[in-house]
Amino acid sequence: MRHQTLLSALTALLLGLGLNTSILAADELPEITEDGLHKMKDTNLGLVYADPEADLSVYNRIKLLDASVAFKKNWQRDQNRSYAHKVRPNDMERIKGDVARLFREVFTEELTEGGYELTEETGEDVLLVRPAIINLDVTAPDVSSATRGYQFSESAGEMTLYVELFDSETGAIIAKAMDRKRDRERGYMQWQTRVTNTAAAKRILKSWAKTLRDGLDEARAVASKN
Repeated sequence: MRHQTLLSALTALLLGLGLNTSILAADELPEITEDGLHKMKDTNLGLVYADPEADLSVYNRIKLLDASVAFKKNWQRDQNRSYAHKVRPNDMERIKGDVARLFREVFTEELTEGGYELTEETGEDVLLVRPAIINLDVTAPDVSSATRGYQFSESAGEMTLYVELFDSETGAIIAKAMDRKRDRERGYMQWQTRVTNTAAAKRILKSWAKTLRDGLDEARAVASKN
């Protein structure tokens, strides 16, 4: 019974982190990874691997590593074909830095509100979270230019989260998952600025942060009943 309840708690944490794997056939994905993680079944939420024996209720503190950020392949080229104001390498570095800082800000706020302490230490009660934002696709970036430009789109864009959870003391991997999210389609064109792009990114990041917090809360609730 305890095995099943702990698996349910871990699943609750990570099944909110789904990946659109339509480009992959189900039989191309292994049932068990080389590091012993099991693919979670019976979910439409995407690709999730987890250790079925893990007990997340023992973690009261979180060591959150900085998120690495990578743009969608050929994003700069495609942008520069479509818009008069060209995206330069320094624009890309600024955007990546902004996303990484916003990631930490949103996750820190959500987790601390839930009573979890953020730490730089390792320990038996410390869960290490290693995140990455990949396939970042900002539909209409607000880039610096000598002349004022206006860029319009129905959506601010999309990004994919790849996250790994480790026991910070032993280094054992607990779970890994991916989730692709796109900013809402409004059905009409909107002027996109740095402010609107940041707001859209924050909405997506907050949903992921809440998934992590809810999963940790659920693990605690399950453990308290046993």
